[in-house]
Amino acid sequence: MPTSVDFYTRVMGFVVTQHSPGEGTLFDWCSLERDGISLMLNTRYESDSRPSAPDPSSYDTHGDTCIFLGCKDLDTAYQTIAQQGWPVDPPTTAPYGMRQLNVRDPDGYGLCLQWATDGSWG
Repeated sequence: MPTSVDFYTRVMGFVVTQHSPGEGTLFDWCSLERDGISLMLNTRYESDSRPSAPDPSSYDTHGDTCIFLGCKDLDTAYQTIAQQGWPVDPPTTAPYGMRQLNVRDPDGYGLCLQWATDGSWG
């Protein structure tokens, strides 16, 4: 959870608005918000049964999952993420007219920030 909270707050600009009991970022779930977007993170293991280190095999099973988020200013999003040292490639335009910025979170989930090139989406 601490790694994911750091990514979503520092790199992606979300703010933690609620969380289960816990010290610092050692909690079982949290709600985050940014620009009208609400996101909830939940750990795989409750605090009393959490392993001492993440299971690397669980990262591999998330590669086919992607969350799509609307983002009008992909250039600024790209610069912000890159400036935080997070691996990200510049935005590209999909054949169906969506300009997209793809990034993976610490758990291997894909995030696609996107906006229609003609401005009609959103």
